[in-house]
Amino acid sequence: MLIAVLVAAPGAALAQLPATVASPDGKNVVTVSLDSGTLRYALKRRGANVLMPSALGFEFRNAPRLKDNLRLVSVARATHDETWTQPWGEVRQVRDHHNELRVTVEESSAPGRRFVAVFRVFNDGVGLRYELPAQDALQQFEIMEELTEFSFATDGRAWWIPSFQWNRYEYLFRASPLSTLDTVHTPLTIELQSGLHVVLHEADLFDYAGMNIRGGKEQNRTLRVMLAPMHDGVKVRGATPFVTPWRTIQLADRAADLVPSVIGLNLNPPSKIADPSFVTPMKYDGIWWAMHINVWTWESGAKHGATTEHAKRYIDFAAKNNLGGTLVEGWNVGWDGNWINNGDKFSFTTAYPDFDLKAVAEYAKSKGVHLIGHNETAMGIANYERQLDSAFALYKSLGITAVKTGYVGDKTVEGDAHHSQPMVRHYRKVIETAAKYGIAINAHEPIHDTGERRTWPNMISREGARGQEYNAWGGDGGNAPEHETILFFTRMLAGPMDFTPGIFDINITRPTGQPRSYESSRPRTTLAKQLALYVVLYSPIQMAADLPENYEGQPAFQFIRDVAVDWDTTRVLDGKIGDYVVVARKARAKDEWFIGAITDEEARTFTEPLSFLTPGRPYVAEIYADGKDAHFLTNPTSVAISKVPVTSASKLTIKLAKGGGQAIRIRPAVNGK
Repeated sequence: MLIAVLVAAPGAALAQLPATVASPDGKNVVTVSLDSGTLRYALKRRGANVLMPSALGFEFRNAPRLKDNLRLVSVARATHDETWTQPWGEVRQVRDHHNELRVTVEESSAPGRRFVAVFRVFNDGVGLRYELPAQDALQQFEIMEELTEFSFATDGRAWWIPSFQWNRYEYLFRASPLSTLDTVHTPLTIELQSGLHVVLHEADLFDYAGMNIRGGKEQNRTLRVMLAPMHDGVKVRGATPFVTPWRTIQLADRAADLVPSVIGLNLNPPSKIADPSFVTPMKYDGIWWAMHINVWTWESGAKHGATTEHAKRYIDFAAKNNLGGTLVEGWNVGWDGNWINNGDKFSFTTAYPDFDLKAVAEYAKSKGVHLIGHNETAMGIANYERQLDSAFALYKSLGITAVKTGYVGDKTVEGDAHHSQPMVRHYRKVIETAAKYGIAINAHEPIHDTGERRTWPNMISREGARGQEYNAWGGDGGNAPEHETILFFTRMLAGPMDFTPGIFDINITRPTGQPRSYESSRPRTTLAKQLALYVVLYSPIQMAADLPENYEGQPAFQFIRDVAVDWDTTRVLDGKIGDYVVVARKARAKDEWFIGAITDEEARTFTEPLSFLTPGRPYVAEIYADGKDAHFLTNPTSVAISKVPVTSASKLTIKLAKGGGQAIRIRPAVNGK
């Protein structure tokens, strides 16, 4: 169903401010006003102030800022109600139901520049963007800063990671009052004193600088947009007509209602790929973890990981165990020496002598396994773009339909920030070029997800957070048990994450055969929690990240064989940021559900009704639980596997050990079993 109604007031004589626009359910209300010549907006939920009047505008290079001395030109309204289908995702059907308010203002004196502030108000939040129409008074421009504010009515607790650091998004989250924030990444999740949860992020980022959030150094509650700079300090170069990305304000009365997040998807244009069937959700294995634990190396030599022999062994394992793909890292010339500085040396078509790309691709195809390519750029953007077409054409000829990209490094050679406008353009160029050749992209060290997977569904997943590899060598003991319970309500609200779960050798055997002690870096988890992460941390591609030999003879590996990666429905049964998550997902096109539950360093017990199952139908719950004596430090591999009959009237008791988890598959019973 699609409904659109537009009502416009042609001039200021008929238009008035303040103007309000409410969400379809009436709970969220945005008010737009002119205050001493500055355009401001405010936000209420259920009648309570969330954002106090917050300024809008721009600061330009070599021109006055566009914020002051404004007058109203027009006000227009529209409503929209449409349901669309994702080719893959956390949910299959997405409803886009919003009311829109467009406020056009211009300077009341020379030069008389004009902009439009557009607000779309959904039941789950608000989207805000600027439009700069074609006009004589503003043609070419250089934006030095976007002056958008978020002036919170009350303080709250924010979960954040710092911006403009060398490790990009790969930091452990910290929590502090929002009034004390410095400069942080988005999504930024805040629990206000009222208990309302607010998430600041952006959507439809394609020709603009990535957004960060800057706190008030004066310890106030007004947060401001801070854009990533180019080498000369300019944030955005453009020409009218021009539109910015959407600034999103997601709202939820409780943490569990934040997921799944679709507001960013609804603010992106529909798919530009007529037939996205080449995008294949799958589980995969790969030559990856062995390098992180120093069994093999990316560079060539005696310990080279990406050899033809090793690749074929991983392909055999994938074919045997219901894994759809095999990833090979380090296959191409350029890894020797300090590869982080090799941005101009990588070849994306030339393999090392001990890796026969054509033979490996043919072998994978013969086994029904997708060979997943790997392109690390080391931020050598010009070098990569020169080779994009030739590389992707080669991969297409070999039947390679998925590529993992990498961008280790804080800045480009020219000095542009990692998520500056040139880099945003580059990422979009890679996605569009890949689509032309029928290739899906899994980006590591990426720019954050802003919902572009709706427009380009070959943008299948990305990293963009501190993942599993830090458990191999982090130097700080690895990720804390609370880490994934925070990711679920922060980073994961942006979109899929390639976290790479599934480590079974939790103590991590060294190449010498000696296990690491639990004081050193290794997964702070139980084995059951590693299984639960396949359900909790969403990605349409999920890696069985450990070495094949560490899965052999392990009954718990059956869950990885069985777990789905593409979903019809997602329901968060319970959750608290930094403490625990219980989520249920229904497999795409199957009457089969999976439940993942994880906790922090505290043991917990939940009783969850299974009312989401089809009434009157018998099911079997296959349960992979922490063993009775399981503990993330002292006994991480203890797991108890059981089966119990269940129906929609049943309740399951879920017990989690300290640092633990539980993974459950619920399938229809066959002959009572």
